[in-house]
Amino acid sequence: MSLDHDIVGPVASMKTSRSSSTLLSRLRRDRLAIAGLVTIVVFVLVAIFAPFLSSLSGNDPYTYHLDALDSSGAPAGWGGGISAAHWFGVEPLTGRDLFSIVVYGSRTSLVVGLGATFLAMLLGTVVGLVAGYFGGWVDTVASRIIDVMFGFPSLIFMIALGAIVPVSFPRLVLLVVIIGFFGWASIARVVRGQTLALRKQGYVRASTALGASHGHILFRQILPNLSATIVVFSTITIPATIGSEAALSFLGVGVAPPTPSWGRSIGDAVTWFSVTPMYLVFPGVALFLITLAFNVFGDGLRDALDPRSRGVRS
Repeated sequence: MSLDHDIVGPVASMKTSRSSSTLLSRLRRDRLAIAGLVTIVVFVLVAIFAPFLSSLSGNDPYTYHLDALDSSGAPAGWGGGISAAHWFGVEPLTGRDLFSIVVYGSRTSLVVGLGATFLAMLLGTVVGLVAGYFGGWVDTVASRIIDVMFGFPSLIFMIALGAIVPVSFPRLVLLVVIIGFFGWASIARVVRGQTLALRKQGYVRASTALGASHGHILFRQILPNLSATIVVFSTITIPATIGSEAALSFLGVGVAPPTPSWGRSIGDAVTWFSVTPMYLVFPGVALFLITLAFNVFGDGLRDALDPRSRGVRS
């Protein structure tokens, strides 16, 4: 075992243990953050148990119920066809059960949101670490690439790529790759800045003097000190990626029918709003709640990690 690990390791572990208990204590006192976390957990459980929840109503998101429509294709009855058989009503033209569509739509949003965020964090962390640690021409090239990504019309390219990629290509994978690829620049800039500061710390200089490898310094000394930043940034990035999926589906280049998607349901509901407003309300409220929950929890987590941010924000 190296000398730097002998000295730094125990101190770091005690600090981590103390910091973790302090973090949990602060987080428990933030009722909004806890409410956001509970909401997130509920949506995750809904996504996991979507088939079971859908079966409780005796429906699924793929079966057409044309008998629930009137002659114009609009849902028959009150509130867009709300009944004991269809708790949220039915989809216009197809008669698909809206409760099942909303429940299964949580899977689409969470898979794309979490997957794209993970990809963006992975790319951004690697680029930021390498740029901040090695500096010189590596930092210059990486910084220019980050600047280009910030100035890139990402939404236009997302729409274009979503439209030209063959329909046979798995759409969820495509959305994860597209949204994740265009979303790494922000975390890369943050990680680069913190890495520049951390590499000047005494324990990093000591490890370098003792002949520690670049990999050891990056992944054992610097990266653990960036974990809090990456976790918080991930939490507040997830609602943005979920929103991007919804926007692409709204514009018709997201997941293909009949895969349930809140964004596509909201887009389809615009034309039917005067006839059946509930078709817009249910997926819209679900999208609003999950994005709000991640944002509130992310703010609470940031405040728990850095209490000074609460005073600045208020």
